Amino acid sequence: MKHILSIQSHVVFGHVGNASAVLPLQRLGHEVWPIHTVQFSNHTGYGEWTGMVLPPDHVLSLMEGLKARGALGRCDALLTGYLGSAALADAALTALAGIRAERPGALYCCDPVMGDDGRDLFLPQPVAELLRDRAVPAADILTPNRFELSWLTGLPATTLEEVKQAAAALIARGPRLILVTSLPLTDGEIGMLLASREGCWMIATPMLPLARPLNGAGDLTAALFLGTLLAGEAPPEALAHTANAVFSVIEATHKSGERELALVAAQDVLAAPPGRFRPENV
Repeated sequence: MKHILSIQSHVVFGHVGNASAVLPLQRLGHEVWPIHTVQFSNHTGYGEWTGMVLPPDHVLSLMEGLKARGALGRCDALLTGYLGSAALADAALTALAGIRAERPGALYCCDPVMGDDGRDLFLPQPVAELLRDRAVPAADILTPNRFELSWLTGLPATTLEEVKQAAAALIARGPRLILVTSLPLTDGEIGMLLASREGCWMIATPMLPLARPLNGAGDLTAALFLGTLLAGEAPPEALAHTANAVFSVIEATHKSGERELALVAAQDVLAAPPGRFRPENV
């Protein structure tokens, strides 16, 4: 069992941010300490929501409380997701510094939630630039989607070779592993590509005919990938576990006809997904 601090958004209804990340990490056998950056009634894709963005001092105050309990020295990894302001991003990086001061070997998995194909950036540009310039070099693991990979590197990321080159450019800046999600492939498939200094692996799954894009799938992916690595899986096996589990959850969601991820109903696959899809070295 590992101890993971997760700093990201939270919703009461549905599964995005910490509401998508905490259960998968727990099902993998880890202890999770969630810090919420926002608490909304539901995700913003509905067009209406209630709740509030929590101030950066909230994050820092909770970190002080954890430090007083001696928890930072037991923290094995930090996971960050949506950070909607420069002050919140700065607070998350301050939290990382506090963890590494107590436990230098702690991993940092950064899910750089900043934009997507068809939506462009949905963060203010200064926040995206802060993530690019400060979070990326500090991270051990990055989980960008195709759009975010291109934006972070300033490189095209359309073909497989372009994606590999852009991922290599990020690795040259510090991270050890880059998991690129939401890669559109031919024959109605969608892919994930894992890049490291040792090689690259691709895994493809069918693109299910969803009525609307699912919110929270990226948060789920980052949590599962970090959690399986911390459980001792080699990177290619962590990729296989993640892709199979995410596909199974999305498949269950599609069958249910619901808009929110069927995370609770399909939770058994989080720890033991069917091995339908295997990664290939590319």
